[in-house]
Amino acid sequence: MTFCFLTQACIGPMQLFGVGLDLPQRIRSGDVALDLVRPAPLQLWCLSEDLGRAAFLFLARSIPPALAGAALFGIVTPRAPAAFLASVTLGVVVSFGWRYLVALASCWVMDDRGLATLSLVLTTFFSGLMLPLTIFPGWFGSLARALPWAAMVQAPSDIYLGTAEPAHALAFQALWAAVLLALGALLTRAARRKVVIQGG
Repeated sequence: MTFCFLTQACIGPMQLFGVGLDLPQRIRSGDVALDLVRPAPLQLWCLSEDLGRAAFLFLARSIPPALAGAALFGIVTPRAPAAFLASVTLGVVVSFGWRYLVALASCWVMDDRGLATLSLVLTTFFSGLMLPLTIFPGWFGSLARALPWAAMVQAPSDIYLGTAEPAHALAFQALWAAVLLALGALLTRAARRKVVIQGG
C-alpha cells in the first residue's frame, strides 16, 4: 500500500507522463536560437525551471495524497527521512536529465511526438511506476534496476521503505544524474554548432 502511494507521489515531481519542458515548442518556433546565445547556459536554465516546478508539485501534488493515505490506510513512515528527500531530489534531476535529452533531440527531428511516446513507455515501465522492479526475474530484473529510470521511482521508494542501503541508492542516482547531465551538455554544444530551426 505504501509503495502504491509513493509511486503516485512521484508522478508530478518526476514528470513521469510527459517531457514537461517547453524546449520542443521553442525549437519549432525558432525561439531556441535566442536561448542558445544568452549568457545563461540553456541546460542550467531549463534545470532551474524544472526544479521549481518539481518543488511546487511535491508540495501540492505529492504530500496531500500521502497524508490522506496515511490517515485512511496507515502507510508507513520513511525509515530515513533525510535520505528519502535527497533521493527524491536526485530522482528529479535524473528525470530532468532524461527529458532534456528527449526534448533537445527536437533540434534534429521534424516531429518529437515519436520520441516523447517512446520516452513515456520506457519511463512508466522501467521506473517502477507500473510494477516494482524487484519482482522482475533474473538478468532482466538486474538490467531494469541498473537503468536510469530506476533512479526516478524505484530508488526513492526503496529508501523510503528501508529495502535498500541509502548510501548505495543515492550513489546510483548521483551517477545517473551526472551521466545524463553530461550527455545533455554535449548535446547542447552540438546544437549550438548545427541546429535545424523549423519555425524561423
